[in-house]
Amino acid sequence: MIKFIIPAVIILLIVIFWEKINDKMQSKFNIKINIIAIVILLLFLGIITALLYF
Repeated sequence: MIKFIIPAVIILLIVIFWEKINDKMQSKFNIKINIIAIVILLLFLGIITALLYF
């Protein structure tokens, strides 16, 4: 049961503090985290699609 609760809490905290995380990443690395999140999401969906296809 712990293996389901911990990721849910982590995702909830990321959703709640998304703006603060984005601002810190913007000031530190001068890149928006939204672009990184979109790339990671597309890569993840591509890998899942490839695994389901083959």
